[in-house]
Amino acid sequence: MYLIYIIRRDLRLSDNVILHALQHHPRFTHLLPLYIFPPSQVEVSDFLKQGEHSPYPEARSQIGKFWRCGPHRARFLAEGLWDFKTNLEKLGSGLIMRVGHMDEVMSALLNDQDEEFSGRIGGVWMTKDWASEELQQERDVRDVIQRLGHGRIKWKVWDGEEMLIHNDDLPMKPADLPHVFTSFRKAVEPLRQSVRPPLPPPISLPPLPPSIPFQRDPFMIPSSFEDLCEALQKPLTSDLTPAIEMPVGAKSAHPFKGGETQAHSRIQHLLSSGAMSSYKDTRNGLLGRDFSTKLSAYLAHGFISARQIHGWMSEFEDGEYNSDMGLLENTAGYGSGENKGTSAVRFELLWRDYMRLCMRKYGNDVFSLYGYRGKQTRRTTDSDHLTKKSTGQEPIWKSLASAHTEFRRFQNGTTGTGLIDASMRELYLTGYTSNRARQNCASFLSKWLDIDWRLGAEWYESMLVDYDVANNWGNWQYVAGVGNDPRENNGRKGGQKAGRRFNPVKQGYDYDPRGEYIRTWVAELHNIDDSASSMEVLMSPWKVKEKLARGAGQSGGVAQGAPQETMEKLACIKWVTNPLVRITYKSRRSM
Repeated sequence: MYLIYIIRRDLRLSDNVILHALQHHPRFTHLLPLYIFPPSQVEVSDFLKQGEHSPYPEARSQIGKFWRCGPHRARFLAEGLWDFKTNLEKLGSGLIMRVGHMDEVMSALLNDQDEEFSGRIGGVWMTKDWASEELQQERDVRDVIQRLGHGRIKWKVWDGEEMLIHNDDLPMKPADLPHVFTSFRKAVEPLRQSVRPPLPPPISLPPLPPSIPFQRDPFMIPSSFEDLCEALQKPLTSDLTPAIEMPVGAKSAHPFKGGETQAHSRIQHLLSSGAMSSYKDTRNGLLGRDFSTKLSAYLAHGFISARQIHGWMSEFEDGEYNSDMGLLENTAGYGSGENKGTSAVRFELLWRDYMRLCMRKYGNDVFSLYGYRGKQTRRTTDSDHLTKKSTGQEPIWKSLASAHTEFRRFQNGTTGTGLIDASMRELYLTGYTSNRARQNCASFLSKWLDIDWRLGAEWYESMLVDYDVANNWGNWQYVAGVGNDPRENNGRKGGQKAGRRFNPVKQGYDYDPRGEYIRTWVAELHNIDDSASSMEVLMSPWKVKEKLARGAGQSGGVAQGAPQETMEKLACIKWVTNPLVRITYKSRRSM
């Protein structure tokens, strides 16, 4: 009897509920682990056979028409798939990849003319995913099995174990989720004692069926990792013209490869180096690999689970030797119980749970222009929110049509605000930017430029290597003021954005006090030094003309800071002297 295991965001052996269940399920003699590239989410045109045309439209976002899975995430996914395939093969199994809508692929398998295959299918299992498209996939597969399975195929959807707190251990139903995170957090405390242990990896797995139907035309599946990467990345032409070039000397804060193997190595490094214990103090950093955990991409793809991270940290805190970790006795914090760093990591994992529960509670309102606070759907048109009169309860947003130039400058990092431009360029070039920078960029787009925040969420979906439906859309709502931020209120007047609005110039001084991050990613500002007078230009490049004017009457031109020639060249750049918005802040350093 064959079992088909449809894999989505559970690309791991450890803490995998289905692979664990198979250890005690002798009914199934063969296992078909199946990963399907959905053409609405991943561009599949380079999987086509030569001369063929795709039956699917390009995988682009609804409003901005950006690639839904950009080049960074595409490669990370390919690396993770190949790692999972390799690990499955070590256990006597394998991974089969297919292209198409999930119901189409399943129909082809169940209808295959080879009765030795289709006639032996006795089960189809998958794990639960609460995002709207994934829920529709689940319904579509269920319908196919009911229609073609003739009552002989066991269909089961398992809890995906994607959250830190198990679904059965939640203190409330998602419909009763508090609107404020703090209330939810208090309901599950003490957090360290509220998490179930992760499931062990399987010792062995049933083999693949001896005969498996091929991918249906017009597509073909690459046979090597290099070809898989090319198929996923090649059609993703840049959404920016001209494309941004990597600055000299800039290094990605996220140079990591995808996959369960790499995820485990990353956790081992964080614990053994002390970076996990110091996370609370470093998490707002902007440059480097270890200021934050960089586990978000592994979590988003299901290469590792939140429970595993908790489990590793608990072993570290308890001083329990684990051969996979190596010797940790001399590492600061080892065996000393929960510390402020590991506690802060758990806090972030719980926030991730909260965003998922919000998505379950509000459904498609996660994509709504007015978010959890409003009732409009994702299908809101540009004209709807341009012509809608403010009731005093919600902001009025600019659409892409009305703010095309502004949004393009936001995308390519030429807004004229140093921190924003550095973050947007880093995002485009590496697929990563820090949480602190993300909050500032979201606030800048939605509350300084008054542009439809969903465009920013879609651009992040395209560019981020760690894109996650609930986290991305929920956090954009939170910052835009239409989510569950308790600082927002219902007393907005005249459509103005109330509540949380970051001043990105002040934030630049606070979190990039020497301007190292801005100089790294904005090549035009690379030669500006960190003297008090030059820092003004790093944070607000448009002030370069003011600086030149102040120094014009002084001997030698610009008396302090960067050379006169550097400043004069900068003053000739159009985006520098014409910022999208002139945000003011007087730093003590410049007084």
